[in-house]
Amino acid sequence: MAPAAPRLVLGLLVLSLCCEACKKVIFHVPSELEADKLVGRVDLKECLQSADLISSSDGNFKVLEDGSVYTTSALSLSAEKKTFTIILKDIQEQVEKKIHVDVVEEEKKTPNTRHARDTVLKRTKRRWGPIPSVMIENSLGPFPLQIQQVQSDTAQNYTIYYSASGPGIDQDPKGLFYIERETGNIFATRAVDREQYPSFQIICFATTPDGYSPEVPLVHTIRIEDDNDNAPYFTQDLFEFCVPENSRPGVVVGKVIAEDRDEPYTLHTTLKYRIVSQTPPITPAFSLHGDTGVISVLLPQLDRELVPSYTLLVEVRDMAGQPFGLCTTGTVVVKIEDTNDNAPTFKQLQYETRVEENRVNVEVLRISVVDLDEPGSPGSGAVYEIIRGNDDQAFEITTDKNTNEGILCVTKGLDYEAAKQRILVIGVNNEAPYLLAPHSQQLSQSTCSVTVHVLDVDEGPVFKPCLLRLDVKECEDIGTAIGRYVAEDPETGNSEGIRYRIPPGQCNWVNIDDKSGEIRTVRVLDRDIGEMRRGQCNITVLAIDRNGKTGTGTIQVCIVPGNKNFPRLTQTDYIMCRDRNPISLTAQDGDEAPYSAPFEYRINDRRLASMWKLTPHDDNSWYLSPKGDIPYGIYEIPVSVIDNGGKIGENIVRVNLCDCVTPTECDGRTRQLAGGNVTLGLWAILAMILGSLLLLLILITICGCCGAGVMNRQVTDDCANHNLIISNTEAPGEEVMDHNIIPLQSTCDQGGYGVKTGEQQTFEMVKGRGHTLESVKGGGHQTLGSVKEGGGQTMMDTCRYSYSEWHNFTHPRLGEKVHLCRQDEEQKHSEDYLLSYNYEGKGSLAGSVGCCSDQHEEEALDFLDQLEPKFRTLAETCIKR
Repeated sequence: MAPAAPRLVLGLLVLSLCCEACKKVIFHVPSELEADKLVGRVDLKECLQSADLISSSDGNFKVLEDGSVYTTSALSLSAEKKTFTIILKDIQEQVEKKIHVDVVEEEKKTPNTRHARDTVLKRTKRRWGPIPSVMIENSLGPFPLQIQQVQSDTAQNYTIYYSASGPGIDQDPKGLFYIERETGNIFATRAVDREQYPSFQIICFATTPDGYSPEVPLVHTIRIEDDNDNAPYFTQDLFEFCVPENSRPGVVVGKVIAEDRDEPYTLHTTLKYRIVSQTPPITPAFSLHGDTGVISVLLPQLDRELVPSYTLLVEVRDMAGQPFGLCTTGTVVVKIEDTNDNAPTFKQLQYETRVEENRVNVEVLRISVVDLDEPGSPGSGAVYEIIRGNDDQAFEITTDKNTNEGILCVTKGLDYEAAKQRILVIGVNNEAPYLLAPHSQQLSQSTCSVTVHVLDVDEGPVFKPCLLRLDVKECEDIGTAIGRYVAEDPETGNSEGIRYRIPPGQCNWVNIDDKSGEIRTVRVLDRDIGEMRRGQCNITVLAIDRNGKTGTGTIQVCIVPGNKNFPRLTQTDYIMCRDRNPISLTAQDGDEAPYSAPFEYRINDRRLASMWKLTPHDDNSWYLSPKGDIPYGIYEIPVSVIDNGGKIGENIVRVNLCDCVTPTECDGRTRQLAGGNVTLGLWAILAMILGSLLLLLILITICGCCGAGVMNRQVTDDCANHNLIISNTEAPGEEVMDHNIIPLQSTCDQGGYGVKTGEQQTFEMVKGRGHTLESVKGGGHQTLGSVKEGGGQTMMDTCRYSYSEWHNFTHPRLGEKVHLCRQDEEQKHSEDYLLSYNYEGKGSLAGSVGCCSDQHEEEALDFLDQLEPKFRTLAETCIKR
C-alpha cells in the first residue's frame, strides 16, 4: 500500500451531510478507488427509522446496514464525479425514502515520505473483506466456536495484530465474541437467541506493533441463522365477532391474527389456521381460511333464537401447517346478532275493561305481547296502534319501554248516555322492519279486540293510579297488609274526608280500611280458585267524599305461587306377581315450580322398610321393590312423598304380592302366605265342590256294586269296609230324579249290604279267577255275579275292579251328569268336563288332576291331612288363563 495510505483513510472518512435528512450527501475521495474500498457512511436511521431493504441505484457502490458505502469495483474520478441514490424501503409500513449521494474527487496532498516505499507495493490478494459470518441460534457448541477468520494482505509486509470492537465484544451483550490477536479467528463464547439479536456488526482492526493501521477498519456482519424455536401465538386471548342471523354462506365474520417471532418469510413463520371444535357441537356453522385466518359463514340458517352464540377453538401452526410444526390454540366467540324475523303476537286475543265517563288521561288497560327476538332490541320493541273503533280519537295506546306492554288510555271523556261500551281493534308491529328468514312465509300482523265498558257515575274522588297492582304471596296469613290505595278529591287535591269501601259481588279476598285505604287479606289467597283466573283478581274500590260522590279505582291482586298442596300418589293399589318386577310409584302436586317436583319418597314403617326398598327413577317417580324373597301376601306400606318445598304427603301403598304369572290371575282374590291373606279363586271353589259330588257318586256306586246280586249273596264286613266310609248321617239326602243316575237303596244285615233298584238293575261277576265285567242280557236286567272258586263255592270279591271295568261303566253316565249339573244361569256349560287320563295303576296317591276328580282309594285317605300338593295342582289347572 502507498505511503499516502493514512491520509487516504482520513479522506475516506470525510463526508458532508446536508442539514436535513434524506437530502444530498457528498463524499470526498481520491481520484482512484479500488474495489471494496470504504467511501463513507450515511446515517440511515435519520432518514428512515426502520428500513427493511437498502439498495443502491449504481452497481459500483454497495450500502451496508450501518450506512457504510463501499465500492464494488475499481473506479476513476478523473473524468467526472459520480452520483447515485440510496433507496430505503419499509415494507410493512409501505414507506420509501431516497438519499442522493455525490462522490467528488478530493484535493491532492503531499504524500508522507515515511511510508513512501509502500506506494510501490501492489495488491495481489485481498482477504480483509470476508463474506458475512453465519451462526445458528441456540447452537449447542462446543464453545468457544470459531465462526470466521479475517486477514489483511499487509500481513505479507508487516507484523499484523488483529482486534475488534462493537456489539457482542465490548458492547452489550459483552463477551459474546472475541478475535484472536495473531490469527484473526473470530470465536463465539455461547449460544445466541436470534429473536433478541438477529445480527451483529463488529469493526475489525489490523495494526502493526507500533500502532500503524495499514488497513481501513473492516465492518464485519455476523448474521444469526433462525431456528424454529418459537411457536406462533394469537395476538388476542379471545376474538369476538358478530354476524347477523340468517346471513348467507360466504359472509365474512372476522379474521384471527397470529404472529411468530421466528425469521420472517421462512417456513418458520409460514402459518396455517384451522377450526378444531365448535360449541354447541351441531352442524358446522363457520369456515376458517387456512392462509388468511378469515372466518366466514358456512351454515345458511343461523338462528339466534335457537343458538345465540358459537364458541370456536381455532389452531395456528407454523411450517405451513405440517404436522411437525409448532402450534397454538385460541378461542373465537361469534355472537349471532338479532334480526327482526319474528313478529310479535298478543298473549290474549280479547280484553274487557271499564272506565268511568268523563275520565280523561287515565289508564284503562295494559296489553302484553310475545316476541321471540332479542329483548330490548328494535326487533322485539312493540309498536301498538288502534286499527278500528277510535274514530273520535278518544283513546290512545303507547308502549311501556320497560315491560313492552301496550298502555291503553282515555284521552277524551266518554259519554255513557251516548255509548255504553266501545269496541277497539288493536294491532302490533315492531320498531325495526321485518327481515324474513330464507324459505319462510310472509309475516302477518297480530290483532286483538278490547271491549271498554263506560260506567255511569257522578264526578267524585279520583284514584291515582287508576289501576293498582299488588303482588301477594300465595297462602299468606289472614290479615296481612298488602298495600294502600287512596283517592284524591279533584277539586281540593287532597284525600281528607274520603271513605273507601269494596262493593259486594266481587272476589272477597281483601278488604280496605275505610279511612286510611290500607288493604289487608281476609282469606288465604289461593290461585287455583275459579275467581283467581290466571293467578290474579281485579277488585273495584269505591272512594266516597263528604258530599256522597264516588270515584272508582281497580286493585289488581296478583298471586305469586306458593307451596299449598301436598304431593299425592296417583295410584296406591298394585299387584306384584312371581317375577317381582319393581312398581313405579308416581306422585303429583298441584303447585308450580319450585314447590312441586322433584319428589323424595320414604317408607315410614321400619319393619316394612326392611322388607321393601325405594329407588329413584325420575323427578316424579320412584321404584318400589321387595328386598329379597319375602312371603306372598298383602302389604300395606306407608309411603311419604316430599315435594321440593318440603311439604310431606302421607300415602298407603297396598301391594298384593301374589303367586301368579300375570296380575289378572289374582283377580282381586288372594290367599294367606307368609303372613299375607290369599283368597281362593272362583274356579278352585267350584272344582272342590264338584270333587266332593263326584266322590259321593263314586262311593254310592261302589257300595251298590258290592252289595247287590241276583242270589242276594252275603257281603263280608271286609268288603264293606273297603268300599264304604261309615260316617254320621246329619240329614236325609235329596231324591234323585235324573234318569242318568241310578237310585240305590242300601240294606244291611250282619252278612253285608244288599242293593235293590226299582228296575232290578244288577251286576254279575264273571265266574272264574279273573276280575272281568260281563253283561247278562235278559228282560232288561243286568246282574253283578260273584267270583266262584274251586267247586262252585261262592266267595265275595274284595270289590276292587280294574280301571277298564270301572271306566266302561261310569264314564258315560258321569260325563253326561257333569255336563248337565255344571250349567250356569245363562245355560253355559262348564269349561272343564270329565277328562280321560292314562291309567296310572291302582292306589295312585296323586290321582286324577281334573277339576271334578278326587281320590277313590280308601287306603290313601291320609292325603287329606296334607292338601298342599294336591290343592296347588288343582288350583293351577282351574285358573282361567
